[in-house]
Amino acid sequence: MKRNIIEIDRDLCNGCGLCASACHEGAIQMIDGKAALIHDKYCDGLGDCLPACPTNAIKMIEREADPYDDDAVKELQRKKAEEAKIKPIPCGCPGTMAKKIEKNSAPVQLKSSQCASSENPKSQLGQWPVQIKLVNPQADYLDGADILIAADCTAYAYANFHEEFIKGRITLIGCPKLDDNKYYEEKLTEIFSGNDIKSITVVRMEVPCCSGIIASVKQAILCSQKIVPYSEITISVDGNRI
Repeated sequence: MKRNIIEIDRDLCNGCGLCASACHEGAIQMIDGKAALIHDKYCDGLGDCLPACPTNAIKMIEREADPYDDDAVKELQRKKAEEAKIKPIPCGCPGTMAKKIEKNSAPVQLKSSQCASSENPKSQLGQWPVQIKLVNPQADYLDGADILIAADCTAYAYANFHEEFIKGRITLIGCPKLDDNKYYEEKLTEIFSGNDIKSITVVRMEVPCCSGIIASVKQAILCSQKIVPYSEITISVDGNRI
């Protein structure tokens, strides 16, 4: 049958993943760092992904295509939901056990500075685990916390990351290019809704694909209906604050 369906220009695609997050049906997935329509039957032709694309790599066309299959979409969504769940390891992995790390420090005022000179700099990490996927939304350390949400590359790029960003905050990290931003949005909504969050700071890299973590956090704030101090910082690939 002939119907409206999306077409993705891989040359224009920058791999940000925002279209995949905007596609509620799951028709778009990131393959080899580029957005791709995985099957005609998952695309409803409504075009929610179009305004999400910052490079205009997606357009709506009319062509011969398989009909939209709502049952197939529901099955796909069910499978994605199952994959997103953290399944406990039978033996019990100690690496996922929630743990608060006591520190005698308060959040520092964010400012541009050189890495503190010290022969033995100390970690400022205040809890474990740090991966968004692994953090328990009901963990005690989240209530009343200043939250840092960081794209994981930022800690490698910025030399003074512990002192300027982690210190005095609860740290959550993830990769908006390789992970499911919709899952981030849902997980963060649960964290924000169930805890008294004092502030939210987001640190991202300057690369376009990193904008996904900003979108997930902002949508989670809206969904949780929380009003808290919010700030975001961008780190350049050469390790400077922009």
